[in-house]
Amino acid sequence: SVLVHLSRGGAEVQMYAPDVPQMHVIDHSKGQPAEAESRNVLVESARIARGKIASLAKLTTADHDAVIFPGGFGAAKNLSTFAVDGKDCKVNREVERVLKDFHKAGKPIGLCCISPVLAAKVLSGAEVTVGHEEEEGGKWPYAGTAGAIKELGAKHCVKEVTISFPDNFPHVDTKNKVVTTPAFMCETALHHIFDGIGAMVKNVLKLTGK
Repeated sequence: SVLVHLSRGGAEVQMYAPDVPQMHVIDHSKGQPAEAESRNVLVESARIARGKIASLAKLTTADHDAVIFPGGFGAAKNLSTFAVDGKDCKVNREVERVLKDFHKAGKPIGLCCISPVLAAKVLSGAEVTVGHEEEEGGKWPYAGTAGAIKELGAKHCVKEVTISFPDNFPHVDTKNKVVTTPAFMCETALHHIFDGIGAMVKNVLKLTGK
C-alpha cells in the first residue's frame, strides 16, 4: 500500500532493510513459527522490493526528502523487540539512527500500523497514533499498544483508520514532522486500511514541501 501511494504521488523511491536475521520464520499457512528455519530480513524484503533494495546501513538523510516505515509484525520483531519486550523494547540500531537523523534534519517520517512504537521509543515527546485505546469488541485487537506508547513517554492520539473520517486521521505531529496511521491495528475492510495509508503518505509528501 505504501509503495502504491508513493507511486501515485510521483515520488522516487528507494527501499532499505536491515541486514540481520529474522527473529523467526513464520509458516503462514499454520500461523506458527517454522522450526529449524532461518532467513535474513534484507533477503526477505527483496521479494517485496523486486530486488531493488539496499542495506539500511546505507540510508542517509542527504539522499532523501523523507522516510516511511511500514508496519506489520516485522516492525515489532525485526526492527525492534516490541513483540517480546513491549515498553522495554530495544530498537534496531540502524532503525534508531535513521529515525534520529531524519528528525534532526527536520525531514518528515511516516509510520503505519505497529511501527509508530519505533518513533515513540526513539523520539522523545513524539505524538503518534495506533488507533483506539480500547478493543471495542475486537475491532481494535491491539489497543493495548496505546498504553505502551504512553509508557514510552510519547503522546498517543486516538484516530480512525479510514478516509470516511476526514477530520480524524491520520495523525500529523507538525512539530516533529511525524505522520502516523493505524492501518492493520484495526479489524476492518482492506480498502479502508489502504485509504488510511494513502492519507499518511500524502501528508508525508506534503511535509517535504516538494
